[in-house]
Amino acid sequence: MLPKRLSAFLALVLLLLVSVAARADDPWLRRGADGQPEVQLYFFWSLRCPHCTAAHPYIEAIPQARPWVRLHALELSRQPENVQRYEAMARALGEEAAAVPALIFCGEMHVGWDGDEITGALVRQRLDECRARAAAGATTKAQTPAMAPIDLPLVGAVDPARLSLPALTLVLAALDAFNPCAFFVLLFLLSMMAHQKNRARMLVIGGVFVAISGLMYFAFMAAWLNVFQLFGHLAWVTLAAGALAVLVGAVNIKDFFAFEKGLTLSIPEAKKPEIFRRTRGILVAENLPAMIAATVLLAIAANFYELLCTAGFPMVYTRLLTLAELSPAARYGYLAAYNLIYVVPLAAIVAVFAGSLGARKLSEREGRLLKLLSGVMMIELGALLLLAPERVSQVGIAFGLMAVAVGITFVAAKLSREN
Repeated sequence: MLPKRLSAFLALVLLLLVSVAARADDPWLRRGADGQPEVQLYFFWSLRCPHCTAAHPYIEAIPQARPWVRLHALELSRQPENVQRYEAMARALGEEAAAVPALIFCGEMHVGWDGDEITGALVRQRLDECRARAAAGATTKAQTPAMAPIDLPLVGAVDPARLSLPALTLVLAALDAFNPCAFFVLLFLLSMMAHQKNRARMLVIGGVFVAISGLMYFAFMAAWLNVFQLFGHLAWVTLAAGALAVLVGAVNIKDFFAFEKGLTLSIPEAKKPEIFRRTRGILVAENLPAMIAATVLLAIAANFYELLCTAGFPMVYTRLLTLAELSPAARYGYLAAYNLIYVVPLAAIVAVFAGSLGARKLSEREGRLLKLLSGVMMIELGALLLLAPERVSQVGIAFGLMAVAVGITFVAAKLSREN
């Protein structure tokens, strides 16, 4: 049992997580190249809608006459993920995504088109009023210099002012990489190999294990991505992903209090002897090719169990990818980047062991803290998907969620050590 003071602290913090995850800056305004507020105008339309066709030239003319408007024209009939985005944004405003054309900006929603003299004039007036309010509140703030787009391999050009998805990729992949199940198997394998005192062999076998782990994780996440691309237009999909993320997070936090007791997302005790047997098979292999083949089989078997530990992260991340305005190629590029980040800590462990020929196991306390860290982050992400999925695109949200999770884990580690 954990000390009462620590238990009370965690209970209080977790009650606040939903509100923390849902907080963010104004989603309708961003800083423009001139340092002034830039109004975000979302125009949802369909190829099958004649009113959308009539409205299109007038809506596209708005940012030409008002450079401080950033237009997001989102077609629904060919892009099911845009349907999901429309539904989420309408729901956040207490509205229903029942018709198009629809214009959403500055916390308000306008549906239908009665001509430029009526609807167009009203929208322009409301945009001007929104801009005036924002400018009045920004006069005391320092201007931010403009930055040029950055070209990222596989992903393409990324606007530095909209770094939320790259930031989420970095944060979620880094947190996911600290997978207690993956650490358990890899540390056991390397500890056994340390007795052979062969650095080159340890690097090869450890590298093969890490590479196979990364490839399997990529395949697993690609499967999730395809599921969401097929069914992502359904309103309940995001809610289901959020609810499952909260459940996974709660189970991991439970493991901090009652490690691997009851419902748990860890390698089952009954499966550990099989992992030990496969590891010993690597050590007694007659030559290096045989060792590599045995390592591949171990990595495949172990990763099916490791996926249990942090299955929530791949699910949430791939759902976020389908909510973003990305091409299929860009989504797979982000998946590749995620998995490269995921294997970095595992590769670092191999390098350290090969350099020191040391032996180390993951302690129960360390495993519990890793579970707490991932659990808190999963509950935050689940709450975000349930309550405000449209805020995922806001700059800084990823680092804010990570800061909360790391802060809670740090305090828990300090209190648990003191007691």
